[in-house]
Amino acid sequence: MADIQAGRLSSAELAENFADVHRPLDRAGALAEANRCYFCFEAPCVDACPTGIDIPGFIRAIATDNLGGAALTILKENIFGGSCARVCPTDILCQGACVRNVDGDGPLAIGLLQRHATDHLDPSVAHPFARAPETGKAVAVVGAGPAGLSCSHALARRGHNVVVFEARGKPGGLNEFGIAAYKLPDDFAQREVAFITAIGGIEIRYDQQAALDRLRQEFDAVFLGLGQGGVRDLDLPGADLQGVQNAVDYIAELRQADDLASLPIGASVVVIGGGNTAIDIAVQAKRLGAEDVTIAYRRGPEQMGATPHEQAFAQTNGVRIKHWLQPLRLEGDGGAVQAALFTSAQNGAEQSIPCDMVFKAVGQTCLPMADDDLQLADGRIAVDQDGRTSLPDVWAGGDCVAGEDLTVQAVQDGKRAARAIDLYLQDKKG
Repeated sequence: MADIQAGRLSSAELAENFADVHRPLDRAGALAEANRCYFCFEAPCVDACPTGIDIPGFIRAIATDNLGGAALTILKENIFGGSCARVCPTDILCQGACVRNVDGDGPLAIGLLQRHATDHLDPSVAHPFARAPETGKAVAVVGAGPAGLSCSHALARRGHNVVVFEARGKPGGLNEFGIAAYKLPDDFAQREVAFITAIGGIEIRYDQQAALDRLRQEFDAVFLGLGQGGVRDLDLPGADLQGVQNAVDYIAELRQADDLASLPIGASVVVIGGGNTAIDIAVQAKRLGAEDVTIAYRRGPEQMGATPHEQAFAQTNGVRIKHWLQPLRLEGDGGAVQAALFTSAQNGAEQSIPCDMVFKAVGQTCLPMADDDLQLADGRIAVDQDGRTSLPDVWAGGDCVAGEDLTVQAVQDGKRAARAIDLYLQDKKG
């Protein structure tokens, strides 16, 4: 019989397990870490950052106790600097490129330093950005995630009016619904959205399924930040058994739960997949009180979509990772899953892992808006170097276009498209 139940841990244990996973730097720690920087003139960390933040510049500001200046340096290139400081895979981006790696004493803690700066900005005193005079132009943005809101903020700064059409009842996109709760706790995603939209000129309409042809008629330009709304399925016997769920759906439910103790979780959990979503659901299952959690991946550790840091984080949280396992079927009794059966990709041997809950985390797909003239490439929206689609007045960015599925890349896509849209609107007559 399936052992799926809520309240495996006390409220105090859950609060501790889902508290901020990264301990922030205090002033002394930030000053000490900032003074480790070589302040490279041609800094490889800047080249490794998709948004091109002047990393030596903001770290120098921290070293001189100018946190406001540091925050402004970050946010003028990445308006989502606060969340990116928490969720970016810095081990393969800025910190991975840090020249201190060569010295053997470890890279600079760039992510923590970025967080230190952005956390100490007080927008209630004086918001760091102001709008240009209104242009009279209006742009429709589809999706209130990092790509859409990055584009919206950049357009609003240039004086354009923006209306954001969001399919859900809350903004934030992946940051609100898809990131592990311990990475962005304490309603951080909503507070960041409030900061971004405080510039003015941005209206968000919720629970909206906008039609592209109508948006093109009513607005001067359109930006699509759709994300990936579809979920790849596992065509496995037993996938309809009780206890089998899509990981992204459960993560969204967890992120919106008022009481984590109300979430049912199995005693023995199997996660099928190898990306960051697989890591996030596995670790959160463990932190909800699951006794045994196994990630089963069909290839080796080098092929996993999750970074080495994330893989190690899962293992230090008690998650077992098994490689070279190809799923065959899910077995159950009385309509509930009892085991996941795999075959070894190395020797063909079969292996059964007992479980009462299975999470499918094998990837997501883009669900583009229907338009016969909107060209696709490998299932995503095709764009040029400026984010322009096959339609002359429509741009796109973020996870719905080809590229790295990272928050920081989505921010850059939105920012880059906003520049192109602004030039287009300047040239547009009337």
